[in-house]
Amino acid sequence: MADFIKANGLFGSTEKIVLAVSGGADSMALIYATRALKNKGLINAELLCAHINHQLRGTEGDLDQEFVAARAEKLKLAVKTKRIDVRGFARLNKLSIETAGRKLRIQALMDIAKANDSSLIATAHQKNDNAETIIQRLSRGTGFRGLAGIWPERVFADEIKFVRPMLCFTRNEILKYLQRRNLNWRRDHTNADCTYRRNYIRHRLIPMLQRDCSESMVEQLSQLAQSARGYYRIVCKRANELWPDMADCGGDKTVLDLKLSEGEPQPVKIELIRKSLASINCGERYITQQHYEGILQLAEHNVTGKEIVLSGGFTVRREYRNLIFTSCRVGLAPPISSGSETAIEIPGQTTFKSFLIKAAFFEKNEVDFEKFKAAKTDSVEWFDLDKTKPPFIVRQRRPGDKFIPLGQSKAKKIGKFLTAQRIPHGIRSNVLVIADKEKIIWILPVRVSEQTKITDETRKILQLQITALDSYQHFT
Repeated sequence: MADFIKANGLFGSTEKIVLAVSGGADSMALIYATRALKNKGLINAELLCAHINHQLRGTEGDLDQEFVAARAEKLKLAVKTKRIDVRGFARLNKLSIETAGRKLRIQALMDIAKANDSSLIATAHQKNDNAETIIQRLSRGTGFRGLAGIWPERVFADEIKFVRPMLCFTRNEILKYLQRRNLNWRRDHTNADCTYRRNYIRHRLIPMLQRDCSESMVEQLSQLAQSARGYYRIVCKRANELWPDMADCGGDKTVLDLKLSEGEPQPVKIELIRKSLASINCGERYITQQHYEGILQLAEHNVTGKEIVLSGGFTVRREYRNLIFTSCRVGLAPPISSGSETAIEIPGQTTFKSFLIKAAFFEKNEVDFEKFKAAKTDSVEWFDLDKTKPPFIVRQRRPGDKFIPLGQSKAKKIGKFLTAQRIPHGIRSNVLVIADKEKIIWILPVRVSEQTKITDETRKILQLQITALDSYQHFT
């Protein structure tokens, strides 16, 4: 493992590594092997164990948490645990248990890392996981980038890096490592449930494919992934050379000048499209090969005004020689019931439908206004806290809603205001309303209220940031 870590530069000069430990065989091998490398002086960073309790298996899940805490204590390693409500989140956002668990787990691990001054999280993904990921992507359609499988490292939001130091081992090699040392691990019976797609691939599909394969299917897919990564790096190099002159990025919109990519091979064009989608925070999990082919056709046929709508409220349209990539954020999301509302936790995080709201407040003299203006997007706003009346709620707009738009002196009906501003219908029908006890303070993502704007007399600032959860980058 030490050679793999060094060859891929996984740990670098980091001072603290967060180890994601579930208690299963792979993660227990990770904690013991990493600790052994530290004892040998091959790792200088401080190690911190992080365990996420998904609350899906009742007492068994609690026993997993106790098991990890006990093993960490035995190894004299600090441990942080966090409980997440996967079922509730899945139900609220109409997600599968797998998808909901992945979203919350990634966010929980990043929260632990940030709270403990770490920017590096190590997970126990191995060669079999990589093989399953490639097959899963093939089953729904993918390109050469998808064939690269699980990368040894990947940078997520807030510059937090996830690394996979055990990608050089198979599941059988890991089990032998544990057995030779008489090390225990926890067994999750849900891993045998083939109603889950990944479990079906693991227990049914790969063994069936292996019967007709003279070599190890897992090893062959691992070699395929390595080759795909090498090819992808070459494509990326060319796309990165073109990108600065081709792309004009601003907030939730990216304009791609197609004239400058004429004559480039298709893989480079696809990578430019991927970079454009990433620049507006469009997650890749729901972007299939068919989506890329549709966007390529849009690029190749000059039909101004033609548009493709993607999952999560993202659109791509052709305008003369340009492709316009836009994120309507809340605008094109599935309609939200007008009767629903949720109290906003301040300070803290609040989930509303498919959105995450982060709230904080601070003294005005603690912030740099010029820096704020430069970094501002439609999803972040500041309010004069003294001009508000807690508690705060988030909801969908209702008939008759009024507010005083920034820069105006009289209350306007939201519907008429949106029409006057020529806001697209897809956004008008789905804007979110942020309100305090007495009034609406933000029509998101369009305009804040004049009544709570920041002035020279402002002392305390309330910051609200809203993120569409589909825009989070995904683990695999």
